Amino acid sequence: MPRGGQSEEVERQVGQAEGKLFTHRAAFARTSVIQAFLGSAPQLTLQLYICVLQRGVSIGRGTLMVISLLSIVYGALRCNILAIKIKYDDYEMDIGPMAYLCIFLWRSFEIATRVAVLVLFSSVLQLWVLPVVLLNFLVFFLYPWILFWWSHSPFPENIEKTLTRVGTTIVLCLLTFLYAGINMFCWSAVQVKLNDPDLINKSQNWYRMSVYYMLRFVENASLLLLWYIYKTDFYSFVCAPLLVLQLLVAYAIAIFFMLVFYQFCHPCRRLFSSSMTQGLWNCSALLCLVCNSASPENRPIGKAALEPASPSARKEPPANDGAPDTVSDTADDLPNDTTYDMLNDTLYDTPTDIGNNITSEVNGDICHSVSA
Repeated sequence: MPRGGQSEEVERQVGQAEGKLFTHRAAFARTSVIQAFLGSAPQLTLQLYICVLQRGVSIGRGTLMVISLLSIVYGALRCNILAIKIKYDDYEMDIGPMAYLCIFLWRSFEIATRVAVLVLFSSVLQLWVLPVVLLNFLVFFLYPWILFWWSHSPFPENIEKTLTRVGTTIVLCLLTFLYAGINMFCWSAVQVKLNDPDLINKSQNWYRMSVYYMLRFVENASLLLLWYIYKTDFYSFVCAPLLVLQLLVAYAIAIFFMLVFYQFCHPCRRLFSSSMTQGLWNCSALLCLVCNSASPENRPIGKAALEPASPSARKEPPANDGAPDTVSDTADDLPNDTTYDMLNDTLYDTPTDIGNNITSEVNGDICHSVSA
């Protein structure tokens, strides 16, 4: 065993080796994510588009498509694991095989459905697919910058000491470019936050995630509806309604496995103050509330319609000279002297005594009216 200065030198070398190993692993994880969403995802989309136009899938092209899909799913899985390690760095965690399985199924259904929807839509409306893709890309590219501008935070300077302001801006643009590319095909588990020193949002925002999946489901359904409306006889070899239903069900299955992962398989699920299911439920309830309030049947009724008519506004029947009218008028004019005082016993008078007093007063009024 080395002693003295030699032990300190060994510890320093071991620490440097561990730091380099950690840096290399992090770089490999980021590289796999970049290669998956900026390389394999466009490749899979192009290969599937060619297969649709040729009405068939060869063995070689099918193999390449499967490899591309697995590469994208692996990149999304690495993104999920990286997000968990960043957000819960202070805790020891053990990601079990069921968590990996749920993430794999969740990402597989989500990415495959998204690629299929984009390919079907682009096969019938070639001119409109570019605006749809650019709109999606620009929204997710500008979203972190809008939040950064809204927070009025200073420009981040601690990314790299050797970078100038222009170089830092280029790095941040490339980071948001990758973020937009990931969100084009699936939900990015690593959320970019430019006003954070680590550039990563470490909070778990269920509502943002719920809004993303609700809007993405509506977008996929709208694109499939447009494809179904404008499809030609070229798609006579497939059952269009069944295909639309299968794609929507596949995306719903992806959401189901996502809920299973966060509800039962997440390694730090006990630290959650709320759940993803609750976030989806609250967003759905808010959407239903907005829709119901906008419908004309549920608009609030005016105050005048809700208030009952006052006794003075009621029409009185024509008065007669007979005695029955005098009795009814006299009985209606009787004052109500009942007081709801909890300190005395006024409320505890027996109903028989009260009825006898009222009857005697009414009889006296009747006799007085008749004698007059």
